Amino acid sequence: MRGRASKRKLGLRDAQHLRNIAVLKRFNMASPKTKSAFRSGTTLRPRKARPGEHTLQEILSQPRTWSETETQLRESRLLEKFAGLFSPRSPWLFVGCGSSYYLSRLIAALWTKHFYIAATGVPASELLFAPEETLRRLGAEQIVLMSRSGETTEVLRAAELLRCHKTVQTLGVTCNPKSVLEELCTHTFQLPWADEMSTVMTRSFTAILLAFQRLGLQFIGDQELSAALGQLPQRGQAWLDAHAKKIQAFASRRKFADYVFLGQGAHYWLAQEAGLKVTEMSSSYAQVYHSLEFRHGPRSIAGPNTLVTFFISEAAAMEETLLVKELKELGAGICVIVNRATRELRTHSDLLIELGLEGPEFARYAFSAIPAHLMGTAIGLRKGLNPDAPKNLTRAVVLGSNGNAPLQRRGA
Repeated sequence: MRGRASKRKLGLRDAQHLRNIAVLKRFNMASPKTKSAFRSGTTLRPRKARPGEHTLQEILSQPRTWSETETQLRESRLLEKFAGLFSPRSPWLFVGCGSSYYLSRLIAALWTKHFYIAATGVPASELLFAPEETLRRLGAEQIVLMSRSGETTEVLRAAELLRCHKTVQTLGVTCNPKSVLEELCTHTFQLPWADEMSTVMTRSFTAILLAFQRLGLQFIGDQELSAALGQLPQRGQAWLDAHAKKIQAFASRRKFADYVFLGQGAHYWLAQEAGLKVTEMSSSYAQVYHSLEFRHGPRSIAGPNTLVTFFISEAAAMEETLLVKELKELGAGICVIVNRATRELRTHSDLLIELGLEGPEFARYAFSAIPAHLMGTAIGLRKGLNPDAPKNLTRAVVLGSNGNAPLQRRGA
């Protein structure tokens, strides 16, 4: 008995000794402030997040999120499942609100351009107010409903409406593993690893984009495009390490009254999302146009108080470069997002953002979305705002029974 008690006491002493060592290690690695508090017996409160801290962390985490998306899709074999359930030969309709709507239009544009799949997007409200007209005009029986939170009222009402159409198959896309949207859709695609703590969509936008680019490739089996997407996480991290601070510094230093975003083709929807990001994060006034449409009226605002950002596309690069020079001569601030800059673009840009990617344009869209994330955050911080929780906004627009009274702030 004495031997057992002795062993038990020794075990307790050993366990306590190991705990003491662990505490000592944490103490030695702690900051001077923490060590001082520990010695004096002061209780340390959890540090309050700085304004924009969560948003910036989520922006900078995008390459890791892309890598996780690749892993999850490969291990779950969801793409193979969806490719068996849905068809590239029938029209697709993508439905969403806000960033999810612009994401819907971007995916539809890419599917149409690169895969020859008939696809388009509409805001959820359009489907609600004119359901029969919208469905008849598009002829779509494969409908994707997007909501990061899975709680957006208009998207949920659209999903409820579509349940009455027996020939329609729906796919709900959300970052919420347990949402109402899942209950209303035929199938669900969940990306919880891409969700954000902050209000605005950043990494969830690009992760969903890449997932649907992958789904499109599942239909056509293009190995070159697939390999190009596979290189994005590593290249994205290297690019962020080299360029993020430059973009933030420019947006923090230069003050503008108006922000304009221009793009052609699929890049137009990147421009729309960029304008929304700057508006959300910094409460700034942003306008968006097809690049060459800017000459037809909006050109009147070009001047020192306006920053014009170009998403340069391969198809329109020559004409867009001429417009860059034209607006620079009018005194406007110029930001250019391009894969490889020409001498003319270098000469006439106040902020030149080169992606520097090898491979097809198809693999650059997620990359091209990031500069606006960084710009919006920096502008908001310069104005003394908190991009994590922009004023007047919530993570999901949840309406009351009368259709227009927000009930409460909802999580993802």
